[in-house]
Amino acid sequence: MNILTTISVRKPLRGAMAAALALAVPAALTIPAAPVAAAADPLDQAVAALRGISTMRADFTQTDRTGSTVSGELTLKRPGKIRFEYAKGVNMLVVSNGKSLTLIDYDVQQVQRWPISNSPLGALLDPNRDVKRYGKLMPTGNPDVVSVEVRDPKKPEYGTITMIFVKDAGAPGGLELVSWVALDAQNQRTTVRLSNQRYGISVPDSTFTYRDPRRTTRRPT
Repeated sequence: MNILTTISVRKPLRGAMAAALALAVPAALTIPAAPVAAAADPLDQAVAALRGISTMRADFTQTDRTGSTVSGELTLKRPGKIRFEYAKGVNMLVVSNGKSLTLIDYDVQQVQRWPISNSPLGALLDPNRDVKRYGKLMPTGNPDVVSVEVRDPKKPEYGTITMIFVKDAGAPGGLELVSWVALDAQNQRTTVRLSNQRYGISVPDSTFTYRDPRRTTRRPT
């Protein structure tokens, strides 16, 4: 299930935010990246690039299948943690604490939670998701661009994520993750584009907590 596309769209922005959660990146990829030169093929290079990310912050834009777009800042920390902080005017938050993805809608005081394994984003966050095993290269027509589609044919309900990398010597593993497209089991598509990526920064675990709107006196979760 796509945690982001399951939320009804009160404003055109709702569907876009719902789609972001479906795209989580596998958290298991925490070991140091092998040099790109040692990689046997572009798929190995992409896996090495993901493994080379310990922490990352980036600006993002998120577009749903209707064309509605929202933006904000993404924070990633392995294993399994991610935060989509939306820009002013979008009173929602998407957080993964390493075990589950949570969407918090402060306007309607609603919290929805899914296991990371049940989301296309599991390819980025789920320690048990094997990108090498379930990923395949997709043609791009550009030798500097690598596209990897991750899908478990035995579990179509997990959806599909296609990650796009561009060669960049300054990025972990020599490839920079620049975008991904998530397609859930209901064929709802979400595209996330990244820019201004910063790697290896200090990110406290408190970044991946949130204020529960259902209890105004409750401490951050």
